[in-house]
Amino acid sequence: MKFVRFIMKNAALASVPKHIEHFSKFSPSPLSMKQFLDFGSINACEKTSFVFLRQELPVRLSNIMKEINLLPDKLLTTPSVQMVQSWYIQSLMEILEFLDKNPDDHKILGEFVDALVTIRNRHNDVVPTMAQGIIEYKEAFPQDPVTNQNIQYFLDRFYMSRISIRMLINQHTLIFDGTANPVHPNTIGSIDPHCQVGDVVQDAFHSAKMLCDQYYLRSPDLILQEMSSKKKNHSISIVYVPSHLYHMLFELFKNAMRATIETHESSNNLPPIRVMVSLGGEDMSIKVSDKGGGVPFRRIENLFSYMYSTAPAPQIGDHTRPPLAGFGYGLPISRLYAKYFQGDLQLYSMEGHGTDAVIYLKALSTDSIERLPVYNKTALKNYKVSQEADDWCIPSKEPLDLSNYKVAK
Repeated sequence: MKFVRFIMKNAALASVPKHIEHFSKFSPSPLSMKQFLDFGSINACEKTSFVFLRQELPVRLSNIMKEINLLPDKLLTTPSVQMVQSWYIQSLMEILEFLDKNPDDHKILGEFVDALVTIRNRHNDVVPTMAQGIIEYKEAFPQDPVTNQNIQYFLDRFYMSRISIRMLINQHTLIFDGTANPVHPNTIGSIDPHCQVGDVVQDAFHSAKMLCDQYYLRSPDLILQEMSSKKKNHSISIVYVPSHLYHMLFELFKNAMRATIETHESSNNLPPIRVMVSLGGEDMSIKVSDKGGGVPFRRIENLFSYMYSTAPAPQIGDHTRPPLAGFGYGLPISRLYAKYFQGDLQLYSMEGHGTDAVIYLKALSTDSIERLPVYNKTALKNYKVSQEADDWCIPSKEPLDLSNYKVAK
């Protein structure tokens, strides 16, 4: 029996490239926050969701799996990247088993929920494992700007695809596993139709503060202000995924606290971190301001670079690195969370003073539509970028010696 299973598994594995080729020809179908909400509350039908996901998940997986193969061979051969690839192949195979199953069979629907939970758990460590692959690659091979640019392009798309796949899986498993969320009974899956932004700000701040107090034995205070063009003196709420917002804010608070303490280590009083939440007709914006000394302008974009910021994660019991630092992926992935529903995360820094980080989100659930990578000729072109001569002069690092330039008599 074991031998039969082995043969069948090998046959399924051999057909994976054919399936990837087939499903990657379809574009993913982006959903809006309103569609997620309506489907989860008014029209919640497990059969419909099952039929949609068994087609949509292979499309999203296959689109990004085509791009993994466009990475440099030297990166593809690292043990960590090969492990991530094997997880994706395994997950794709498990979903494909449901393609011809009967949606009217309740047993099948239950098995599908179990399969999705297994897949989600399998992919829990995709980010640190891929980060480890980049470290292995950087340690073994010399770097060049074009390859780095290709890897940056890929990782933005790869992690965005992962966020979207987890979103679909979470919505289905949370809505159809038959239990209500006791902590947040009003949520629709992972979406809160009345996400209180100020509460999430406070939660993220206190989590970062606890870490900060543990390491530095002190932490800055928070000053929170909310402004709305619609509701005067009301706390601001939007339709959003609280865990996504928390993730972004927690990262910004960690950075702001570390910068504030290290800049003012000789001072008894730490300047507070100020947060302004503003709701307009189109945008909901959150500004996190610190007086942590800022960063030079030329370094801003590097803060969003996976190649620049990847560093070994702190080991358990390792006291040499602050616990407020990790793989250095916090900012780039936080920006992806903001962009996922058509928002953004931007940094405005004044070296010598401090930094303002602004999260932009859509105020309306109809405007909050998934931003999804598509594998096509345009994507392919981005992996074939070649090193060309710069069409702007590159400034000299050395001061110009004007004595070489004699004035003509």
